[in-house]
Amino acid sequence: MQSIYMTEELELIRAQIRRFVEEEVQPHGEVWEESGEIPRAMFTRMGELGFLGMCYPAEYGGGGCDTMVSAILAEELGRSTFGGFSAAVLVHTDMASPHLANFGSEEQKRRYLPGICDGSLVTAIGVTEPDAGSDVAGLRTRAVREGDEWVLNGSKMFITNGAYANVYFIAARTDPEAKGSQGISMFIVDKGTPGFSVSRKLDKMGWRCSDTAELVFEDCRLPLGNLLGELNKGFYSVMKNFQNERIVIGGMAVGESEKALELTLDYVRNRKAFGGALIDKQAIRQRLAMLWSKLEAARQLLYHTTWLDTSGADCVKEVSMLKAMSAELVNEVMYDCLQFHGGFGYIKECAIERMARDARILPIGGGATEVMLEEVAKRFDL
Repeated sequence: MQSIYMTEELELIRAQIRRFVEEEVQPHGEVWEESGEIPRAMFTRMGELGFLGMCYPAEYGGGGCDTMVSAILAEELGRSTFGGFSAAVLVHTDMASPHLANFGSEEQKRRYLPGICDGSLVTAIGVTEPDAGSDVAGLRTRAVREGDEWVLNGSKMFITNGAYANVYFIAARTDPEAKGSQGISMFIVDKGTPGFSVSRKLDKMGWRCSDTAELVFEDCRLPLGNLLGELNKGFYSVMKNFQNERIVIGGMAVGESEKALELTLDYVRNRKAFGGALIDKQAIRQRLAMLWSKLEAARQLLYHTTWLDTSGADCVKEVSMLKAMSAELVNEVMYDCLQFHGGFGYIKECAIERMARDARILPIGGGATEVMLEEVAKRFDL
């Protein structure tokens, strides 16, 4: 379906990303799934192609584009059928590094952004803790100033790129007297910093080719210059970037849904049962038609919400709607697509089996569906 938000330039960018996914990701994804790791060369390759810093200024090696390009990148990576690959890249481009781009000092940007754009540095964001996920205000990691250093103590859980990254952006409480969302700050932590360790990699249901880890900080000492943004204002940094994060999760969900429906349509056209192709069965044909209809609604909401965000509008309501609806929809799509594949859909050699597992995290990560719906409800005075 056409969209008023898509330009010829954006469609050219889409075509370039799709070609890369089809030629350089899909042929190798199964190997990455088995090894549980994406080769670092994939990041440098994406850096060469200009895909890792498309929304950052050219002076740092970026492309100077806006959030619409992030949405397209997320869609096309979602079409890869390897959710772990999509997650690893999008955490780097749109969930972690924007904290630096939006709130970093000039010295910090010049130190890190070129490597982020060319793929020589991989980033991760550390907000979630064992007892604080969607409830960011409940985090317990502490940072205390001692002379000309900050000392971090605490842990982070479910961190994508946790073992893989070179640079981490960590949220910690810097004012123990402040309540709730107050008194939180962001810090830059380089891999190898004494007192910082990856305690374990987590064995997940899906996203098998991306690493997810628990991070531990035990008297981890950082220079004062590693404070990212304003002291005690880190909560606002996290909330601001949640908008971008939720838009790209919406883009992932749209791309994954579209690819799953394409694969399923091809399958039911060729699978013979009860004297004809499955597509000839009205129940299947109409169900797929409804799923395509819902997908197009989600896609148009994705583009409109992204346009609002790019325009500087207050779009928390729309972003929350997008995140909730698209994340639930992709799981509805995967359920039916697997059903229509029959027993084959339950076998690991079928892409739908993997995609169904990968999709299950989307209503949880980046703000659970229930949290998103509460954001919507507040804005309707429900």
